Amino acid sequence: MKVLFLTRYGRLGASSRQRCFLYLAAFRAAGIRTDLHPLLDDNYLRDFYGGRATSAKYILRSYAVRLAALLRTRRYDLVWIEKEVLPWLPAWIELLFLKAAGTKFVVDYDDAIFHAYDRHRNRFVRKLLGSKIDRIMAAADAVTVGNSYLGLRAKSAGARHVGALPTVVDLRRYSLCRPGPVSGERPFTLGWIGTPVTSPYLELLRPALAELGSRLPFRFVLVGAPAGALNGIPVERVAWSAQTEAAELARCDVGVMPLPDLPWERGKCGYKLIQYMASSLPVVASPVGVNREIVIPGETGFLAAADAEWVSSLLRLAQEPELRQRMGTAGRRRVKEHYSLEVGAPKLIELLYNVCGSSPRRRGIPASPDAVQGAAARHGPVS
Repeated sequence: MKVLFLTRYGRLGASSRQRCFLYLAAFRAAGIRTDLHPLLDDNYLRDFYGGRATSAKYILRSYAVRLAALLRTRRYDLVWIEKEVLPWLPAWIELLFLKAAGTKFVVDYDDAIFHAYDRHRNRFVRKLLGSKIDRIMAAADAVTVGNSYLGLRAKSAGARHVGALPTVVDLRRYSLCRPGPVSGERPFTLGWIGTPVTSPYLELLRPALAELGSRLPFRFVLVGAPAGALNGIPVERVAWSAQTEAAELARCDVGVMPLPDLPWERGKCGYKLIQYMASSLPVVASPVGVNREIVIPGETGFLAAADAEWVSSLLRLAQEPELRQRMGTAGRRRVKEHYSLEVGAPKLIELLYNVCGSSPRRRGIPASPDAVQGAAARHGPVS
């Protein structure tokens, strides 16, 4: 089977990296030939995260290349689309090209991208594009979603088939090593990982951090946050890279994920939490959206809404190293069972074959988690 993957970004984009690039070796092992066409390359994200403007010429060229790729979709058995083909253009333009080719297509969502349109502050945008994603969902041969909030939207839009596909990680990249005991030389260490776009959520922790700091010394490692994040609070800012992110998390005692309870945030897929738990860290998170499904309170971490809950949860984890160890072990196990590549890859591979009216099993291709993971390992790195 030959599949055209139309991703939003290159490997630097977390959504594209975890929802597509991560699976490439498993795809090869399952007999899927892949052709990838990111809309926006890594240089775009470097400029975006660095606060540098993108030229109109670059955007026009990117859209022209994407349109050229659309004109070649007849060559493929299936087209996989991350979110949408042409952002900020009406659905009918995308569907015109997709339907003209007659090739089946799958659309994947790990964000509530529909709220970028139906809740936009500009009335004209809401009128023109408010139903865009619903129309794409309804026209797709299958829709894959990272959580139930997105799944409910797809079903209400009339999607023919909705497949639940949580964001997963390759556990081989995350070390089982644990930091040393908390002491005067190594204070209790909080960890957060994200991008400049998600770093404003850290402000939700400011009151709790101030209270925590009055009760015990701590260090806060921010991976991927910009220079201005949590100004006035002593933090250690670390540049993100795919090569070092797991090692940075391994220095921490607990991972945190604050979120406001708003529509866009309810569509998030908890990737931070999954990374923390893969690193054998207990977690403390806002009880928003899929966080309620990923975190098992008292077993893998805590859910904290009010400032007092954040403080009490972090204090308890700081004071009880055995609890940190127990929760970290349970979290790692939960990732292995529900949010790992070895579980996610067979599901996605089966779905892609089924959309094309076939099955990897009928073709003699490994479909069990162990078989796909083993074959993928023989075919090379997965990310």
